[in-house]
Amino acid sequence: MHLIYENARRWELVDANPIELVRQGSRRLCIPRILGADEIVRLLPELEQPHRTMVLVAACLGLRASEIVGLQWGDFDWLNLSVLIWRSVVHGRVGETKTEYSSRPVPLDPELARILLELKCQSVYQAAGDWVFGNADNRPRWQESILANHIKPAAVRARIGHVGWHTFRHTYSTMLRAIGTDVKVQQELLRHADIATTMNVYTQAVSDAKRDANSKVVRMVLRKPETPAENNNGPISSARV
Repeated sequence: MHLIYENARRWELVDANPIELVRQGSRRLCIPRILGADEIVRLLPELEQPHRTMVLVAACLGLRASEIVGLQWGDFDWLNLSVLIWRSVVHGRVGETKTEYSSRPVPLDPELARILLELKCQSVYQAAGDWVFGNADNRPRWQESILANHIKPAAVRARIGHVGWHTFRHTYSTMLRAIGTDVKVQQELLRHADIATTMNVYTQAVSDAKRDANSKVVRMVLRKPETPAENNNGPISSARV
């Protein structure tokens, strides 16, 4: 409602935003679900393509569901290993990203880039303007249908309980904190707006710190599941999917 009234003020339909006077509690109604890296590792084999790669993108880049279904092949810079989030798609309607800051470049780990390129090679639609996760008619999918018909049933089979699209974004944030990522780097990887920091106005490049933090999360997700024998022998080394 606040945004609606702000737009109305810009269009000179109203003189004030009455929502500014509304008090809102800061306490969450529920605690967000967070997955462990091992739970994501168990979930991935239960998913078929392209849903497996969609979950990988959600868990390894922290993108919102509307941004994932809005990805086009032309958004990727394969040479510099980065992706720009230009748009979001909700119920088939293409729109802008949530905030201006959401349109910043995101680092692309080489292993995740390889998986995406494999998906591209298998796709009928490979042009720059084609949807990465489009349906058979080359149109954006509905994230609610993917969640209900594919991801949630896969989570049940993997015995990891209830998940939602935003579960993966919360998990990505938690993983970044767990590996000791600098707060500023975490903020930039999640593309949260922060008008108090002037650096946000002109920081566009993908820094080494952001790329390193992102790759550490990818390595946590893209590893083989534990077996009882491996579990008894200590840490598992990273392996490619």
